[in-house]
Amino acid sequence: MSFSTLGLSEAIVRAVSEQGYTQPTPIQAQAIPAVLAGGDLLAGAQTGTGKTAGFMLPILQRLSTGTPTFSARTGARALRTLILTPTRELAAQVEESVRTYGKYLPIKSTVVFGGVGIHPQINAIRQGVDILVATPGRLLDLIQQRAVDLSKVEILVLDEADRMLDMGFIHDIKRVLALLPPKRQNLLFSATFSDEIKALADRLLDNPALIEVARRNSTVEIIDQKVHPVDRGRKAQLLMHLIREHKWTQVLVFTRTKHGANRLAETLEKNAISALAIHGNKSQGARTRALAEFKTGQLRVLVATDIAARGIDIEELPHVVNYELPNVPEDYVHRIGRTGRAGASGAAVSLVCVDEHVFLRDIERLIKHSIAKEVIAGFEPDPTAVAEPILQRSSGRPQGGGGGGRRPQSAGSSQGHGSSQGGRAGAPPRPAGRPQGRPGGGGRGGR
Repeated sequence: MSFSTLGLSEAIVRAVSEQGYTQPTPIQAQAIPAVLAGGDLLAGAQTGTGKTAGFMLPILQRLSTGTPTFSARTGARALRTLILTPTRELAAQVEESVRTYGKYLPIKSTVVFGGVGIHPQINAIRQGVDILVATPGRLLDLIQQRAVDLSKVEILVLDEADRMLDMGFIHDIKRVLALLPPKRQNLLFSATFSDEIKALADRLLDNPALIEVARRNSTVEIIDQKVHPVDRGRKAQLLMHLIREHKWTQVLVFTRTKHGANRLAETLEKNAISALAIHGNKSQGARTRALAEFKTGQLRVLVATDIAARGIDIEELPHVVNYELPNVPEDYVHRIGRTGRAGASGAAVSLVCVDEHVFLRDIERLIKHSIAKEVIAGFEPDPTAVAEPILQRSSGRPQGGGGGGRRPQSAGSSQGHGSSQGGRAGAPPRPAGRPQGRPGGGGRGGR
């Protein structure tokens, strides 16, 4: 199967081919015809499956063959497609894919997300755009300032909808939905199908096509998953041992909290392992620089919280380490999905202390299999150690294991706001990571 057989124009196929892609991924092969048909779509796809191109290519096709509309108020192009994403980095990557795959089309786009000034965004939107990629909070800011007119929107995309709900954006989403025309095409993409996602789909979608490219809530099968039991106080030493022993050169490490990310990055730096932390308290510029250095190999270790990590989409990222297990099991799936993307191999290592055994059981229950345990010589855990409550430092409340409980929005979440194509601060210079022969998906901050 080729892209030309899916109903895409020569201009789009040429742009895709120039990126080195020849064959659609499974999600693309199913989603592109479904979106072109004009109906609603509910798609379950892990990150790294090429889902961004799965909705972007047919949207470009539909917009390029339709009739442009214009704002009665300004006379500029009216907004026809709205794409909502949970994070700044993902928003920037999705909009970059518009320009990459739509380079031979008369389509205008821009992106708005938090952490930068709002006025360049307002100017870009007022010049007229066909496609707007936005995080919910900044979009509402722009709506409040009467800078965005949603009355002509034909297509709505909710990308990584599960993460948007987990970040507490459901009320923002409802406010946006109330401002959209009732007649439109709705596309909802989610890595997991929780009860909240199914409830949102029931409210939003009209007789949708359903696509699932992987077993529900499954982890990517080609990822080599392993648990190293260790005492809580020796995790940093074990991590450094693994990095040096295996000569890891590019490692993405997850912590539960911003404070923990900062502290671990400082510890690694003091021990001659180059490392930086990214999380919601970091400026957009600092996050973008750290990510760029990590992608180019200048930085050996990137320490991230779950929210910030949504922007990390790197070709053939070899190693992901859970320095601390997440207390929401679905976050484990998102984390290890940073490696093993679109056919590439990858390894996910979890350093687990006695405090996290309940979290581990919840994760294994979710992915429906146990994860191999391997004790590293010299780092054997104390068999008499007693579990202690895990505190979310933002709230100071103990966190039990129990599955599925929502992470408090203040714990590691970003509260910034967004940018535009015409004045975008620190947007990634290219679309999401591209596996050989297949278009890549989008990548993860803040409102």
